[in-house]
Order: sequence, then structure tokens, then C-alpha cells
Amino acid sequence: MWLYWILLVLLLLVVLRRLLGGSSSPNPFSADCRRPPAPLVTDKDVRKKVIKQGIHYIGEIGERSLMRFLVDQLTEGQLQWSKMPSVFDAVVLGEPGNGKKYHLYSGKEEYVEGLKKQFPDEAVAIEKFVGLVKRVAQGRTHMAILKTVPVPLVKFLSRTGLLAWFSPFFNMTSRSLTDVISELTTNEELRVVFSYIFPTYGVLPASASFSLHAILVNHYMKGGWYPRGGPSEIAFHTIPVIKQAGGAVLTKAPVQSILLNADGKACGVSVQKGQDLVNVFAPIVISDAGIFNTYERLLPAEIRTLPDIQAQLRMVDHGISWLSVFIGLNGSKEELGLEGTNYFIYSHQNLDEAMNCFLTASREEAAENIPMIFVTSPSSKDPTWKERYPGKSTLCVMAFAQYEWFEEWKEEMVQKRGAEYESLKNAMVESILKTVLKLYPRLEDKIECISSGSPLTNQHYIAAPKGELYGAAHSISRLQAEATAALRPQTCVPNLYLTGQDVYLCGFMGALQGAVLCASAVLQRNLYTDMLWLWKNSPANNSKKKD
Repeated sequence: MWLYWILLVLLLLVVLRRLLGGSSSPNPFSADCRRPPAPLVTDKDVRKKVIKQGIHYIGEIGERSLMRFLVDQLTEGQLQWSKMPSVFDAVVLGEPGNGKKYHLYSGKEEYVEGLKKQFPDEAVAIEKFVGLVKRVAQGRTHMAILKTVPVPLVKFLSRTGLLAWFSPFFNMTSRSLTDVISELTTNEELRVVFSYIFPTYGVLPASASFSLHAILVNHYMKGGWYPRGGPSEIAFHTIPVIKQAGGAVLTKAPVQSILLNADGKACGVSVQKGQDLVNVFAPIVISDAGIFNTYERLLPAEIRTLPDIQAQLRMVDHGISWLSVFIGLNGSKEELGLEGTNYFIYSHQNLDEAMNCFLTASREEAAENIPMIFVTSPSSKDPTWKERYPGKSTLCVMAFAQYEWFEEWKEEMVQKRGAEYESLKNAMVESILKTVLKLYPRLEDKIECISSGSPLTNQHYIAAPKGELYGAAHSISRLQAEATAALRPQTCVPNLYLTGQDVYLCGFMGALQGAVLCASAVLQRNLYTDMLWLWKNSPANNSKKKD
């Protein structure tokens, strides 16, 4: 046993050297670049090149938080956030209006006490659940560490059991959400409330790692925030920073392939401009297109078969796809009774059974029996909306959908896929609207426009191979230590790096961590250490210490 301890100490020294080692490359966090926020820009001509992202809410981005500091550095402090209502999420079991509704409250104490008031006989289960969530979620930093240290070291730590011994996160990655929740309580409704947020990462509870679920629950425990001015503000305030650094942001210029030189090193990309292809050369190529697009579509055919690339592809599957419904409304949020709260509506208490029946049903049956929808009002979460669009409101509704239900029309042109395709999509939209109108009955006769998108829509507009929104599936196998370490920014193709959701985790914050890891790999310096140093020495943190 003593030999293991000696090896562990030696390995930790190697890790610390790797994490804290210096570098001669430039430090992006050498100085605080925040400046006072400028007024919201509403000129449509100025904003016309900005893509509107589908972000519904963000956690852990309150004032003085580390993630807020990071986002501020990337946007020079121009991206502002609005706190969502105290009840940031609500769970509806059964038909809205007739079913039961449970609230999730902002704040670590309020979150716990709110659950206890709604489930007075389940205080012990609630305390155990929240304690386990906090303990496991603290280990999310271990994910980032495993992506920076040598893979053989990770294999050693994993196979000897040392990693599971000191990391609660990796100790729980093989446990499914359903199994863990079932051990905590027999109350079916509380099980749903413990599990409700699984659509935010797109894996059913029986197939989801509790460790991943813990990260998401902990992420929102202090509440949710929404970008002031809408999600397009993220790109709008990031683009100037890119340009200041000498970069350029191109739209309507899809990348057709990654260019390799005679030595097999990435040296640029081929971009479509109208009917022509234009080669853009660069010493480093960073792909945010996802692991499937990068490896299976953008690289030359002879490179796709390399053992290292095939090994990584075998570690992941395509994530689940979605149907989206966007609704324009005539009336203010007060007139329509809309809220800034997100609603997760479930028709049945047994989430796994209901979702599996839905996903394995024929497309015609599925359209009539949608067991879960997510309903949110972007306009109600943005305090600037009423000034920009008085008397108008919006809703966004999301539901799982199988890519295979729509696959036969994948070769058809967008918006010209024919009557049968439109009929299937409309059947699902009508089913969704029935539920939405029960949740918000004042919307009757107030709907001005409806736009819906199938998995094929996602495939066309965001190049999602199977219509997925969260990249590669966040399965239990992907969360295992060796897969975590293998899915890192560096690839077997020299000068080619990966970034985004597939490098770390899904969502805005997950993709952002993937970006920090990628930039650290390219610059060969630990940007987390640089960022932490700047954050701890910022005037705001210093004044907090004095207080």
C-alpha cells in the first residue's frame, strides 16, 4: 500500500508542475480589460451580422463570481446580465392547470427550504440530495485537470482506483441519475423534481451520469441569469475583441474542408464564397464544428481513418435532437400573464418510461403524445424588451425529437421539403400548443406568428449532423476518466485543435471551458492559473476581502 502512496505523491508533483509551470507565450489575462458598459445598441444595421444564440439561462454568473469575471474579460465588461425571478424553474406534473406544480428557488438556502416546504416529509432525502450534489459538483475541476495531464497518467490513476478515491466526481460518474435518486427517496414526485433538469444536457435519467447531473443542479442553485438585451449580445460584444486582436469574423462563409500541407499538418481552411472556394491559410486551425463534423466531414478522407481519430469517435455518440417552436405574441407580459420562470412540463411521473415510449414510437404516434416540453419566455426575462418592442412578447418551446422521424427529407431544400414533412412538423406543433395554452390561457387569440424547426432545421442552420443541440451525447461512457482525458483540445493532426462543447461539456459555460482549455493548449500555458491570479487581485475582490 505504501508504494501506492509514494506513486501518488510523485504523480501529484508531476500534475502540479504541469498545471503551474510557466510559459513564454503571451498571457491573455495579464490585465483587467473591463470598461464601463456602453448603452445597448439597437441599430439593426449595426447588428445584422450577429447570430442569435439559443440560450435560455445561465447559472453561476452573479457579480464577483469567477465565471462572470471570465465573461467580462472576453467582452470587456460590456455584456450585462439580468437576474431571473426567485422561482427560476418550475416543474409541472400532468396537465397545466390541473396537475401539480413545484418551484425551484434561487439561493442555496432558499433552494433547500423551498423543496422542504413542498415536500415536508422528505427533509432527510432533500438534505442528502443537495449534500451529494455539492460534494460531487466540486470535482468538476478534475475534468479540466485530466484534459491537461498525460493520458497514461490518467489511465494509471483510473485503473488503480486512486482517482475515484480522491475525486467524488469520478467516483460517481458510473452511477446513473435514476439509480442514485431511487436510493434517496420512494416519493415519485420528488424523484421527478430531483431529476427535472435532465433536458438541459439531453440524456434520459437512466442513462445520465449523476456526476453530470450534479454539475447542472449546482450550476443553477443560486438561480439563473439572462443576457440583458438577449443572447445575441454575447456575440455582439465578443466580435470587437476578436477584431482588436487582429482577427476577423465571417458570416455566410461555410468551411468546406481543413487544409493539410505535405507534412500532414493543418495549415488553413477552404471556405465557400458564393460559388467559389477560397483557401485561408493559418499556422493554427481551431475547430468549433464538433468532433463529428471535424473528423468525419472536414478532414481529408485518408486522415479520417487514422487509429487515433477512430478511437476518439468510438468514445462518443450523437446527442439527441430537438424540435423548437418560436411564438410571437400580441401583448405585454403583464397582459398575457407571462413570467420569466422556465417551465419543465412532464405528462408522467416515470420520466424514463415516458420518454422511452415516446422516442421509440412511430413519428405519427409521437406527435400526439409528447411527454416533456420546455417553455420559456425570452421577452419576459429581458428588462430591455418592453422598451424595444412595446406591446409584444415571445415564447420559445422545446421538445425532444428523433432525427430518424425526419431523415427521409434530409436531401430536400430548406423550406421546400413538401407537404408530408410540414404535416408531421405541424402535428407536433399543434400538440405542443395545446399544452402551452393550458399553461398560459390568456394567449388564446394573441398568437401573431409561429415558426418551428425540426432536427433537419438544426442540421441546416447550425450544421448539427443529426440535429443535436448539445454536440456529442453526454453519456455515462463519455464521462469516464479515460474518455474525459482523451477528448481534449489537441488532436493527432499537428496544428489542429478542438474547442467547444465536445471538449468539455454542453451549454454556454461548458463550451466556454472548452475554449479556455483549447487556448491553454495552443499557448502552452495554464490560463486558469492566469485568470485566477487576475481575478483574486482585481479591485472588486480586494474590496470584498476588506468588507
